[in-house]
Amino acid sequence: MDQRTPEAARGRVRLSDVAELAGVTKSVASRVLNDDPTLSARAETRRRVVAAAERLGYRPHAGAVALSQARAKAVALLIPDLTNPVYSRVIRGAYRRARQLGYVVLLAEDTPETEADEAFTDLVGSGRVDGLLIASARPGHRLLGTAELARVPHVFVNRAVDGSGRNVTVDVGSASTAAARHLAGLGHRRIGHVAGPVETSSGRDRETAFLAAARELGVPEPAVARAEFSEAGGAEATRLLLREPGPLTALYASTLPQAVGVLHAIREQGRRVPDDVSVITYDDLPFAEYQDPPLTTIAMPLQELGAGAVDALLAQLAGEAPHDVVVPGEPEVVERGSTGPPR
Repeated sequence: MDQRTPEAARGRVRLSDVAELAGVTKSVASRVLNDDPTLSARAETRRRVVAAAERLGYRPHAGAVALSQARAKAVALLIPDLTNPVYSRVIRGAYRRARQLGYVVLLAEDTPETEADEAFTDLVGSGRVDGLLIASARPGHRLLGTAELARVPHVFVNRAVDGSGRNVTVDVGSASTAAARHLAGLGHRRIGHVAGPVETSSGRDRETAFLAAARELGVPEPAVARAEFSEAGGAEATRLLLREPGPLTALYASTLPQAVGVLHAIREQGRRVPDDVSVITYDDLPFAEYQDPPLTTIAMPLQELGAGAVDALLAQLAGEAPHDVVVPGEPEVVERGSTGPPR
């Protein structure tokens, strides 16, 4: 008596039959049977899929197996500014995670002057890379919203694209809240914010959260000056803020390179940090400790952000639908010599 299912008895077993018998999606069944290391599934789920395949006598189609394995094992990471040291942590996290999973990461600088175009989607289409990690999204970017980009696996890293459903970010708002609480806790009331360009989601979100936190803490609305995420941008914005009536006693910088420019502009005005102006910044890197004075920073899980972006992209390659990911991790105030009570 034939104990096989009707599908097996007729010799027409498909992957969808295995998935149905195991009670999982076709994508999950495929990833279990291909031993996909990026799949997060319970041991019981894996056992059900394997048992279903054995019971049905499922054998994957040779052509499908070859197609699924025809990968370059490489992804491209588009960075908006390779001179910005903060991106080194995102790059390191992506590189290490990709290497762990048998992939390599190719870097490309994607600035407004050398903007990425369809050549990058062509790399995917030609099989030279398997997908794109885009950390350089900005309004008006000629690659965004194109049919070419829509056809290739990709995620947006750090800088979110509203409505894309494929953003991998950290909670930048919580960092700004921590900065506001730190300064208010020291007694500062006249505070300024060196913000990023309003067209970047990360800079905009930091600014919005900082102003909201100040209101909740009962601090008068901080003065804001927006500038590029660079040392020169930080210095330029600080010169504007130091002209505010009723001298500001504290500044929050949106990035670490900006904060270096903030220190420069304060010294340039003959003022001292933190005696005259306290400074705190989003981002933390070892060189912050070696500034004069050492910078108080908000440490964020940026290395984990790079790793999470790789995981999200490889999940797409394995057949999962894109979705937004917020990398977990609480901001940590690393208190150094650049902040203190107002005098």
